[in-house]
Amino acid sequence: MTETPRSDRPGTVVVSVDAELGWGHHDLADPPVERVEYARTGWVRLLDALDEYDLPATWAVVGHLFLDDCDGRHADHPTPEGWFARESGEWADRPELRFGRGLVDRIEDASADHELGSHTFSHVPFGVAETTSEVARAELAASERAAGRGFDSFVFPRNYVGHRDALADAGYTCYRGSGPGAQVGGVASLVRKVARSAGYAGAPLVDPAFDEHGLVNVPASLYLFDFEGVARAAVEAVADDPVVRAARRGVDAAANTGRTVHLWLHPNNVRSDRHARRIRRVFEYVAERRNDGAVRVETMGEVAERVRGERTGVSDTPRGRSVAYSR
Repeated sequence: MTETPRSDRPGTVVVSVDAELGWGHHDLADPPVERVEYARTGWVRLLDALDEYDLPATWAVVGHLFLDDCDGRHADHPTPEGWFARESGEWADRPELRFGRGLVDRIEDASADHELGSHTFSHVPFGVAETTSEVARAELAASERAAGRGFDSFVFPRNYVGHRDALADAGYTCYRGSGPGAQVGGVASLVRKVARSAGYAGAPLVDPAFDEHGLVNVPASLYLFDFEGVARAAVEAVADDPVVRAARRGVDAAANTGRTVHLWLHPNNVRSDRHARRIRRVFEYVAERRNDGAVRVETMGEVAERVRGERTGVSDTPRGRSVAYSR
């Protein structure tokens, strides 16, 4: 379908990063070893690629990574029994999986003007029945204590949206919603993957908007590692990288319509030269379209600030901009 061109404003590209190290998988019976072990290397490679093209991103960081040390048990934290078992057990002597202060410093020191957002304190999935309001609010408070700062932007672990009232009460302004590219599974998600891989569809466009809690929902468009494994290899053998094609088409559609395309990934996705080439090709194209004035590249916090300003005529400086945090 041909997008109807709009000349009144450029399109918007958002890049968000789920920065977790070991915390993204600590509750799984069999964590994916390669992703866990390459998380720190991928973090640096991803930052380098964003710097290369001067692209600001929202880095949603698990709050525990701001800590330098802890007892591994967190007895005063109201999570279910056993939630921190891997940290206090087999990962007790793996600080490189539990703490990330040096890596967070690299975000702050990067040449691109990144935003620091929150990904909870210990990667508790908010949108499941077992996560109570008490746990959600404790996760938000613990994350801010560990970081010594507040945040504007929030990314839900595993894209399970929940407890948005707690976000609003804690002073957040926006979150990444479970849009068409949130990778929450199901038949519809599989159909979209196949369509994109075959070259039929680009990354879907989204429209950031206020929800009933006064937060700006910045929905996901495309997970940059959505199509992997044997299926990806088969398609790539006869055609270009399907995810790169989908991302470029989404950026072009955003440019043509003045709408938004929201790309996201984890640092632990960047585990090889092939993975690094993919993100560099995507980022290079985003930079080209930005440089020719077709799109602007904004963090989630900047999108929320702009949407709020369009409604009220007043804008505030996002709390998550790249500024020194308390140590």
